[in-house]
Amino acid sequence: MAFFSKLKDRLFKSSSKLEEGLDAIVEEGSEPAPEVETPAPPPDPEPAPPAPDTPIGTSAPPAPARAPLPHEADAAPLPTEAAAEPQPKGLLSRLLRRDTDKAEPRRTLDDDMLEQIEELLIASDMGVDTALRVTANLAEGRMGRRVSTREIKELLATEIARIMDPVARPMPLYPKRPQVVLVVGVNGSGKTTTIGKLASQFRAAGKKVVIAAGDTFRAAAVEQLQVWGDRAGVPVLTAPEGSDPASLAFDALTRAQADGADLLMIDTAGRLQNRADLMEELAKIVRVIRKKDETAPHNTLLVLDATTGQNALSQVETFRKLADVSGLVMTKLDGTAKGGVLVALADKFGLPIHAIGVGEQIDDLAPFDPEEFAAALTGLDAA
Repeated sequence: MAFFSKLKDRLFKSSSKLEEGLDAIVEEGSEPAPEVETPAPPPDPEPAPPAPDTPIGTSAPPAPARAPLPHEADAAPLPTEAAAEPQPKGLLSRLLRRDTDKAEPRRTLDDDMLEQIEELLIASDMGVDTALRVTANLAEGRMGRRVSTREIKELLATEIARIMDPVARPMPLYPKRPQVVLVVGVNGSGKTTTIGKLASQFRAAGKKVVIAAGDTFRAAAVEQLQVWGDRAGVPVLTAPEGSDPASLAFDALTRAQADGADLLMIDTAGRLQNRADLMEELAKIVRVIRKKDETAPHNTLLVLDATTGQNALSQVETFRKLADVSGLVMTKLDGTAKGGVLVALADKFGLPIHAIGVGEQIDDLAPFDPEEFAAALTGLDAA
């Protein structure tokens, strides 16, 4: 649960806008809980008349026995004193009873409330179609029912997890050696850092990894990969600045085959999806490495920046056409207040989501867990 705590703490730049919005929606239309009348306690019984004075040291004479009346002969004896209901004692018991008596704010689920929830989901970058689908499923069989904030969060978390469960899959590992992993994405999406983290994790799992620094146009990317390579004990293959990245990818695959590597991870230059020349360069890398291995690349990971919001959808559309994207990695979830875009991606494309990142440390990239993500997104505590 360590990553869940980190995810919940860092998922949004400040506090969860979705969580705050749900609280406000329920409180805005909440209705006071009906007051329950407490029955008045029964009056105290009148004290019995005092007995006649009896001298000290003597006993009072017994009262003469009365013969039972005919209708009383077979009647069951009445209890002399009703059993007292045990009352909770102690400060803790009183506090617990007081908390139980407090009514949680509730609001009737109607069309107005559903429309507010839809607008909140759209504002969290979930997209119109996904937001409508989620709220429709949430309302099914529950219209007119008074619900609390926590119930709404639980229902939303269930719907979100249901959408995302089919796409929560780790990156597959194949017996083919070397398994070529091509990593693509736009400028600044976090490709280089993601490659370094994945390489370190695979190396720690006993895999022999080789990295190709295919971003030959940015010296900082090569240096960053070399730092990660030194940290993880993974060789990083480079080429002079401005070299042909396709040529480097070909040489790296030759080296990985000779070394018996399990994985070859190829970094690529960041490119905008609206630059046809850069996108054609990416297609050239794929054509060249297929001359060496016609089945390569075996995985094409698209790294997405969560802060780009709905623009991530158009990025997936474009990269799927040119690079046959096989899976997604979402980074920088700690830098956005709109994490719902991941739900929209899962709902629209159904591509596997292999990992999510919430920071710069090695353990800040973890396999995607739909239940944990849905709970963090809606503001629920870990189970």
